Amino acid sequence: MADTEQNYSYRGGQGQVVEAETFRDSVGTMEQSGKRKWVFPRKPSGRYTNYRNLVAYFLLIVFFVIPFIKINGNPFLLFNVLDSQFYILGQPFYVQDFFILALGLITGLVFIILFTVVFGRIFCGWICPQTIFMEMVFRKIEYAIEGDRNKQIRLDNQPWNSEKIMKRSLKWGIYILISLVISHLMFMYIVGYKEVFRIMQEGPLENATSFLVMILFTAAFYFVFAWFREQVCTLVCPYGRLQGVLIDKQTINVYYDFKRGENRSTWRKGEDRKAEGKGDCIDCNQCVVVCPTGIDIRDGQQLECINCTACIDACDEVMAKVGLPLGLIRYATEEEIEEEKPFKFSGKMKAYSVLLLLLIGFLGFLLYSRGDMEAKFIKPAGSSFFIRDGLISNTYNYTFLNKANKDQIVTIKIIEPKHGNLSFGNTGKILLKKDEMTKGSVNVSFPESEIKASKQNITIGVYDKDGKLLDSFKTYFEGPFKLQF
Repeated sequence: MADTEQNYSYRGGQGQVVEAETFRDSVGTMEQSGKRKWVFPRKPSGRYTNYRNLVAYFLLIVFFVIPFIKINGNPFLLFNVLDSQFYILGQPFYVQDFFILALGLITGLVFIILFTVVFGRIFCGWICPQTIFMEMVFRKIEYAIEGDRNKQIRLDNQPWNSEKIMKRSLKWGIYILISLVISHLMFMYIVGYKEVFRIMQEGPLENATSFLVMILFTAAFYFVFAWFREQVCTLVCPYGRLQGVLIDKQTINVYYDFKRGENRSTWRKGEDRKAEGKGDCIDCNQCVVVCPTGIDIRDGQQLECINCTACIDACDEVMAKVGLPLGLIRYATEEEIEEEKPFKFSGKMKAYSVLLLLLIGFLGFLLYSRGDMEAKFIKPAGSSFFIRDGLISNTYNYTFLNKANKDQIVTIKIIEPKHGNLSFGNTGKILLKKDEMTKGSVNVSFPESEIKASKQNITIGVYDKDGKLLDSFKTYFEGPFKLQF
């Protein structure tokens, strides 16, 4: 950290806050000259770190397994934008279902807003892929090869001797390998694991574009996790900027209890700190050296804080050693720290909750009412009617999209007006493959007495083998001009 007098916020014994003038005017990972200040966080340990490890390992397993899971023969999760194939929980979605996907995205956004209003940036520290891969994969490899904070600093400062070259080469080589694995897995979420394996078997000469894209993504992942690191959270991530608008005094965040901690003073065994007018913070700086974004949580809430809880574990460890109560840094609301008010669901939280419930209900209704197929009957451009044996006939091109997770045998019938005849195929039935689009043509005929106008609305229905109406489509039927009296 930079000079203490410039970066800390000093708070008096009565809860009076005296903000430092400069710490909010600069980024914690940047020198005054603008040069990058590399962060070497100490390896965290403690209760919350153990919980985060469990959550991270579970999410990593999910990430690696999902591309290989299928439900009813469909991918569990697939977002093939190029071929307009989308599968969520094994359920196919199509371009025609874009409004459902859009509503799902809006619902997800409202959930994120509500989650942020209540819990702050806890998503960033516990669930965000950037944090999980950085802290639980790449950082752990770095600790294993280069050692903890002090050893990393020493290695960084020493000249490029055999030790430094060997350790850095080994670390960077493993980083490239992991970045390559991540890139392949990400592609499996787009085109499916079979397609990725096919491209790998055929080689780069047969799939030059795919391999070039794979290399670019691998380079991007390597750049982010080997060099850019916490800058993603502090400078790039839009969610980090969003929290500044959403978080208020009722939001649960990682906070330093300045009422209890100030005035800070180094630890002296046997002294009565309260009688001396000293707070519980012994100014050991351990909450700073473990921070992966290089901030001092004692300065107050900052956009760079990702709520990773490393400072909580570090502070609790020190408090336990000196015999002071735990929780000097803890999950709390600003109102709880300043005014000693317990957490309560605010009006803003209730409003977002109501909106979220309404969106979830509407989204559930759309998903429940979504049919197993979609049918369209369109007259070919430039076509007209023809009359034969007292019947007026029109030709239609049909398009059937089978949304069910099974093959279906369907038939076509005229719903309105009655007495219509259909002519298609030899059997009068059409086989629809699951998740596929079927096209063809059909002739529709009516007795001349049924057609009252040159253009008359008709409704055509598509039924399954049990006679259940799957979908209907309204179109128009052309006939000869007739005077109306």
